[in-house]
Amino acid sequence: MNRIARTLLTAVLVMGVLAGCSPAPADDGKLTVFAAASLKKAFSDISAQFMTDNPGTEVEFSFAGSADLAAQLTQGAPADVFAAADGRNMSKVEEAGLLAGPAVPFASNTLTIVVAPGNPKKIASFRDLTQAGLAVVVCAPQVPCGSATQKVQEAAGTRLNPVSEESQVTDVLNKVVTGQADAGLVYVTDARAAGDSVTTVAFPESARAVNTYPIAVLKGAQNPELAQKFVDLVTGAAGRTILSAAGFAKP
Repeated sequence: MNRIARTLLTAVLVMGVLAGCSPAPADDGKLTVFAAASLKKAFSDISAQFMTDNPGTEVEFSFAGSADLAAQLTQGAPADVFAAADGRNMSKVEEAGLLAGPAVPFASNTLTIVVAPGNPKKIASFRDLTQAGLAVVVCAPQVPCGSATQKVQEAAGTRLNPVSEESQVTDVLNKVVTGQADAGLVYVTDARAAGDSVTTVAFPESARAVNTYPIAVLKGAQNPELAQKFVDLVTGAAGRTILSAAGFAKP
């Protein structure tokens, strides 16, 4: 083997060793979305559309109460997109300097009463939730659905005496579905998703507590362009159709 051949072989071997020592490339096709618990059904459908539109991508969700998610993000939890059930918790994340750009409102929601199928307790109004012996469950005050509950109480001039206050709206719904509570205050979208598992009782005071949902790309997003595509889908016509089918109103 001549000198030139030996030199080329050495160069190839060195490049091979260096390549073997290099870190594996990041998984650019994975997206982590922190979203309010009430968005679970709609966002699961939206993610299916997103992965169809963007082959090779994967969306991983963390669904929980918006207050819990905001706390996790401000404490350093990694995520690409945040969708909250109110502006207050989005503002906490914004004030922590974690947003890559302005949050965009994309949906709104209101409360309704859910009771056991057939409404055995004959609940007909918000005031009926104060009946003696009635086990009522609501969201905790720091959660968006809990804040809305407080506004409704003020509008109705009625104070509830709940047996428990939950950290996310899906927990309220579950307690009614499983018979642990006689009635609960949940979003219209959660009641619709529950189907025949509950009976819904609408009440006019709910119009005084409309929650607007914002969404934003986070500054620490591993793939900002992919994260923005997800936000664009949620806020665009296709996302609007899915959200409307789930019972969400326009922002």
